[in-house]
Amino acid sequence: MPYNFIFDFSQIPFSFYSEIELIGKKDKTEQNYLEKLHSLIFKYKIQEQTGLEFCDVSVLLRDLINLEKINTSERNKFLQTKKRALFLPHCTRKYMDNRCKAVFDTDIPSYKCSHCSPDCLVNNAEHIAKEKGYDVYLVPGSSCIPKILHEHRYEGIIGVACGEEIKTMGLLLTKSDVAGQAIPLIKNGCTKTIFNIETLLKVL
Repeated sequence: MPYNFIFDFSQIPFSFYSEIELIGKKDKTEQNYLEKLHSLIFKYKIQEQTGLEFCDVSVLLRDLINLEKINTSERNKFLQTKKRALFLPHCTRKYMDNRCKAVFDTDIPSYKCSHCSPDCLVNNAEHIAKEKGYDVYLVPGSSCIPKILHEHRYEGIIGVACGEEIKTMGLLLTKSDVAGQAIPLIKNGCTKTIFNIETLLKVL
């Protein structure tokens, strides 16, 4: 977990992320950048909705904006790829106990979703991605991904993860010359974590 605090942005309006995207796509002076950052915090009442300190919210928004900048710079390269995969973190499953029927395959290594809960975020994301031709992996951590990339030679991948995992994967993809797009978790904590399905649809 990359932060020393728990956050939950799942109740923040989607328009907030649209504004983050716009900031990430534009080059701004440091002053304008900070002004816009602070404006978003107050406009969407982020502190009141999350209970976080201002400095923690600022760190999160900076990371979101930097992530958007990277996604934008890699987007054209990613769109030219054909063989793609989606990597989901296993902590986004609806259940983290035996109510989840996903089975871990040590040979891949990845969980295989059994589609046991119609309202499970993983179940829905896998269904959407496979319809678009993606292979889907449900992994317990980024350490599982190098083996999968080595065996399947994907040209492009989308990774859903916390900030620290995204940074780790960014370095790996650069070394492997694989085009990547990242989708951050909007609720962390390593269990019952959440990502935005609308963001996934847009990136796919």
